[in-house]
Amino acid sequence: MNAATVPELVVRRFGECDYQQTLDKMRSFTDTRIPETPDELWLLQHPPVFTQGLAGREEHLLAPGDIPVVQVDRGGQVTYHGPGQWVVYLLVDLRRRHFGVRGLVDVIEQSIVTTLEAFGIEAAPDPKAPGVYVNSQKIASLGLRVRRGCSYHGLSLNSDMDLEPFTRINPCGYAGLEVTSLRALLGDACPDMQRIGDRLLQSLEVRLSAR
Repeated sequence: MNAATVPELVVRRFGECDYQQTLDKMRSFTDTRIPETPDELWLLQHPPVFTQGLAGREEHLLAPGDIPVVQVDRGGQVTYHGPGQWVVYLLVDLRRRHFGVRGLVDVIEQSIVTTLEAFGIEAAPDPKAPGVYVNSQKIASLGLRVRRGCSYHGLSLNSDMDLEPFTRINPCGYAGLEVTSLRALLGDACPDMQRIGDRLLQSLEVRLSAR
């Protein structure tokens, strides 16, 4: 299948969604899609939840307290999702778009960098620790799973959120890793959530559609 016959990219905005229910929907979508199924981007937020990846180790959960912990089938260690953090799930047929996993990771990281640049924040990925960083502080995480040649899971961008829950874990398995957000960096100049989400989706759509 060449680029001209790749179905359009469908973008869905779901608001705030329960994590487990969303995970079940991603799995179902991936397991039932056919070669002609359009790829989808899901933009949403989650109620407070820690998610522990396939490689996750118990010692990285320091003091979860009343925030639930969900074991998931993506790569990586533990991270936190909560209100004020944009999550984008990428349901992409990698073979059809001629991506390897590394290529999709590059798309995600560069889309986040471009989004932050639009708001005056200089950021960069770290080849030793997937994600996007401002100086040494992590502002965005990513984790993927590929099944039947198709990806699910995706990225999270700390936008305008309470960062305290990150102190209850070793974020992404790194003790002492500091995290930040657009609000922490920009203060009152922080754009509203809709602007951030719109810009993030635009960056992803441009890079995914270029393949």
